[in-house]
Amino acid sequence: MGDFSRGGEGRAAEGVRALNHDMSPEAVLVPFGVLELNRGAVPIHQPWFLFGRSRETSDFLADGLDLWWQERKAVHPGVTRLHVELDNGPEIGSSRTQFLNRMVGFVDRHRVAVELVYLPPCHSKYNPIERCWGILERHWNGALLSSVADVLRWAGTMTWRGLRPIIRETTAVYERGVRLTKAAFRPIAARLTRSRTLPKWSLTIQPKGLGR
Repeated sequence: MGDFSRGGEGRAAEGVRALNHDMSPEAVLVPFGVLELNRGAVPIHQPWFLFGRSRETSDFLADGLDLWWQERKAVHPGVTRLHVELDNGPEIGSSRTQFLNRMVGFVDRHRVAVELVYLPPCHSKYNPIERCWGILERHWNGALLSSVADVLRWAGTMTWRGLRPIIRETTAVYERGVRLTKAAFRPIAARLTRSRTLPKWSLTIQPKGLGR
């Protein structure tokens, strides 16, 4: 955040004055997004964005997913399985012990199966959420994002297929490098049902007591 130019054009009568270097930002916000694609009788294409003030870690991303489902599961009654497409980033990879540990906890807490499907490297452009980020970039280019309030306000005024995103913020502090030991990860690994043909790219976690 800061009075920096990111390209784009303003719509006011006078041009927006901005700094031409962004060496020392006022702060940095970390984005996390979920794009709901429910193609049922009443299709839902709802973007949900969380902005954090700490770091992009496995715990930040897992907390974001947990907060999203806590808020949105009432909109999807009867859902027993979530199909989650991910961009294979380093903090959410299918070998990231802490992320998988958190996902097992998510599944048991919410009693919903989760299928994690990873896109290959350099293919995140096929993830629909990336189009949302692109629209957001075009939407707020030309504006000054000088404060947290400015970021949240501009993010909340973009539209995706006629819908405005749900915007949330967290001030939680996250530590990098949280990992499980091999011994601690064994019971977590036992809960993962990996695809026979694409074990690195597709896995499913069932709630405890419901079998594999």
